[in-house]
Amino acid sequence: MEKNDIFEKRMTELSKKAYYKDILTYSDFLDLNEQSKLSCLSFQNTGITVKTFGGYESAERQMAAFVPDAFSYACEPEELAYPISCLRIQPLNQKFAEALTHRDYLGAILNLGVERSKVGDILVSQEGAYIFCHASMEAFFLDEITRIRHTSVKVTPVYSKEELPKPRREEISGTVASPRLDSIIALAFHTSRSSMISYIEGGKVFVNGKNVVSNGYSLKDGDIISVRGKGKFQFGTIKNITKKNRYQVVLYKYC
Repeated sequence: MEKNDIFEKRMTELSKKAYYKDILTYSDFLDLNEQSKLSCLSFQNTGITVKTFGGYESAERQMAAFVPDAFSYACEPEELAYPISCLRIQPLNQKFAEALTHRDYLGAILNLGVERSKVGDILVSQEGAYIFCHASMEAFFLDEITRIRHTSVKVTPVYSKEELPKPRREEISGTVASPRLDSIIALAFHTSRSSMISYIEGGKVFVNGKNVVSNGYSLKDGDIISVRGKGKFQFGTIKNITKKNRYQVVLYKYC
């Protein structure tokens, strides 16, 4: 059985479980490709609604909740009770800590034998990192994550919504020939439009979690664009059209 077929079968099983048992069911964390595949599956007339969330606003890796009609009142993530935990990782001694990267944190976790699907986004800062994980992994990580590379660390759970990390964004303004996807991506990552075509046609660009392979795709205000290997940004709006018929736009790039 091909990988796509296995994924579709698993999602269908979760939806059926939600329907027949009248309970909320959840997937593990899905990457952008999987979220795009999920969005193409039809759950119309099944009595099930699918909603995704990754633990914080604009998370890239997200869980899917299969919501039966009995829970149709639930709109907020808290009401759907996603099994997601957030853990803060900090050096025991900041003075002697290394400059750790996303790769360092992820590598330390995977070296514990943990499946990637059990781990959501990892947000790195100068002070440490926040890691979102399946709630069933919380106790394990609290016990087992003691060192990242050569830096001894402490891990503490984040339970308060107010303490959850908030994405940092950099505002980017500029002009483009048209508000096409390739032009906007080029502006966001300070590169040429032609160099972005291979990313789009290669299936590495996602708009609001859906894979887009058309260079001329028109973006709407508020769209979230993720480019694998480059980063993520939000399309703000078209502010003006110049006398030379160029579009002045504003973007918000996630740091």
